Amino acid sequence: MNMVLVVEDSITQRQMITNLLRDSGLRVVSAGDGVEALSQVANDRPDLVVLDIVMPRMNGYEVCRRLKQDPETQLVPVVMCSSKGEEFDRYWGMRQGADAYIAKPFQPQELVGTVKQLLRNQ
Repeated sequence: MNMVLVVEDSITQRQMITNLLRDSGLRVVSAGDGVEALSQVANDRPDLVVLDIVMPRMNGYEVCRRLKQDPETQLVPVVMCSSKGEEFDRYWGMRQGADAYIAKPFQPQELVGTVKQLLRNQ
């Protein structure tokens, strides 16, 4: 069973995304900020990361950049999921190495479909 790391500082959003992915048959672990996310990646080796951008201690752009620069994690797909929905935000997220960018609010099937597609492509 594939494991997904959900990185989101909003407890409500984190729980909603976690439940959505669990209900679709995935194993989910979570982190509340970027520093915690990097620690979780090192410990749990997730198959995919769903990553918020605006977070305390380390933002999602920096987390994505670090994951994609590390030979150990560079092939782990990253889905940025953020309320920053402007074209520039999407562009910048993809420049950091994100494999997909979903703006909040999103349709549940959009997130689940994107995650499952990226997991199939691994």
